[in-house]
Amino acid sequence: MRSVQDILRVASRFARTGRLRAEFAGSAAYWEERYARGGNSGAGSYGRLAVFKAETLDAFMDRHRIESVIEFGCGDGSQLEMLECPDYLGVDVSATAVEACRRRFQDDGRKRFCQLSDYDGSLAEMTLSLDVVYHLVEDAVFERYMETLFDAASRFVAVYASNHEAPGPSVHVRHRRFTDWVEQNRSQWRLCAVVKNRYPALRGAPDESFADFYFFERLPGGESPGAAGASR
Repeated sequence: MRSVQDILRVASRFARTGRLRAEFAGSAAYWEERYARGGNSGAGSYGRLAVFKAETLDAFMDRHRIESVIEFGCGDGSQLEMLECPDYLGVDVSATAVEACRRRFQDDGRKRFCQLSDYDGSLAEMTLSLDVVYHLVEDAVFERYMETLFDAASRFVAVYASNHEAPGPSVHVRHRRFTDWVEQNRSQWRLCAVVKNRYPALRGAPDESFADFYFFERLPGGESPGAAGASR
């Protein structure tokens, strides 16, 4: 039987969560405010997790000779600094993050950045989604993001995320089994590789992650309109 202290503790947690959800203005507003206040892209873009992600992506891009990349959700650019990236366009919902990336990579002519609202439909051989999908808590936002992510790629899509249905530990996290969405909505794509996380979430440490890599390949004859004009 629970003690009075346990009951009060649970009640306090639910009350706090309720206030946070009432104050949550949406995923885009959350990230803009976070960056504007001096926050960063999160633990996954630093330390050993970032090294793991960079090594996995660099190996894939080298093996498939990828020459152009668009990342949807580029954040503050910390992860990008570790990538041996070809021609690159970084897109983010946060104007603050985009400006920070432009300053950070101002001497690298291979890298360009724009806010999602200014994205013009440019295409690339490969698109990236790193630690983004489980932050898209609104269904409509998730749908638009996935459509854009897959329609912008002519050859491959790389998603680094969780892949199960569950509420998150905070208001800006919602786990989704996104592979179901791909099967149901983008039949011209197939899951060609899964790379499990080198540091899975076992102890709840900040340098562990519940995300894995999922690589998708466009099937022959499954080109999107205008794919031949992929940006380089």
